[in-house]
Amino acid sequence: MRGRVLVAGFSTRHVAQSAARAGYEVCAVDHFCDQDLFWYTRDRMRFEDLSDLPETVDRMCRNYSFDFVIATSGAEDLTFPVPLCGTSRDKVGRFLDKLDMQHFFESLKVPVPRIAPEGKYPAMAKPRRGAGGWRNAVLHNAPEEKHWAYLYPDLPYIRQELVEGIPTSVCCVANGHAARAIAVNEQLLRGNGESAFGFSGSVTPFNHPLSGQMVALAENIAASSGCIGTLGIDFVIGHDTPWVIEVNPRFQGTVDTVEMAYGCSLFQYHVNACAGMLPKVPQVQEYAARRILFADRDMTLGVDLKELAPVVSDIPWPGTFFEEEQAIVSVSGSGSTRDEALTALDKNISTVRQYIG
Repeated sequence: MRGRVLVAGFSTRHVAQSAARAGYEVCAVDHFCDQDLFWYTRDRMRFEDLSDLPETVDRMCRNYSFDFVIATSGAEDLTFPVPLCGTSRDKVGRFLDKLDMQHFFESLKVPVPRIAPEGKYPAMAKPRRGAGGWRNAVLHNAPEEKHWAYLYPDLPYIRQELVEGIPTSVCCVANGHAARAIAVNEQLLRGNGESAFGFSGSVTPFNHPLSGQMVALAENIAASSGCIGTLGIDFVIGHDTPWVIEVNPRFQGTVDTVEMAYGCSLFQYHVNACAGMLPKVPQVQEYAARRILFADRDMTLGVDLKELAPVVSDIPWPGTFFEEEQAIVSVSGSGSTRDEALTALDKNISTVRQYIG
């Protein structure tokens, strides 16, 4: 065993899995506590609301001694009673506020969508805080903006000029002053409804004529951010420009496809980077795809999806109730080409849907 680590945040399975495979003993504080989180952890505690997270972390730390803690989404700016392996609170703060992040991008003079003046449409509305893109929306006129603001009252947000293209990301590892790009990913979004821009999966690697520009921009941004460990830089690839969208100063939702495609350990890369060491760029071994399945109706899961592992992850417990549009499970597929990986993914999704009934 390389050490005992606490992974804390809203969703931790992907990080706990990577850590366990790298040889660490893992405990987790998590909102979901899905079945497969139990496979990779010695112990785990569930919390309901993010306001309960600090107390739950303290309780776990009273039960065990940890070598260090990893913060995932929702826990990035917490103060922990054990050493943090990752970006400190004083560095991470500006990347949790999209207006501060906008100013950071503008200071680097990278291609970023400009803040849209009031009354100018179309515009992209984004809550200043929050991850995953679930409340982002394109506003075409003032009535649409009024309706969006009604849905999310008292929610501070920014309005950006709209850029269209392919949503992508670059997974980087940084040591506070230098960075290495590990993988370029295609991001899969919901594509419809009120959560049209919500993250719902990825395909790795993503080959595109502008991939080289994205890698160069991402390494510059990651190195200038002051972040340490793994982080993601989101882009939208326009006609001839890779537009920078966000910095995610934590383990990303693309961990599964990056590790599948490259046969690497992002967790060990993260730990090494926190000690100042950057990895060599790994070689692609296959194409990997992952998509989150969402409930198409209110439903209670009547089957045990663990029977379909390893093509499923984030596996709920039988008897779990899901509201319509709530995430149920993640499904993966792989192949020697992008098309093969997506074909395998579609086949596995069909199997899961048939199993659910």
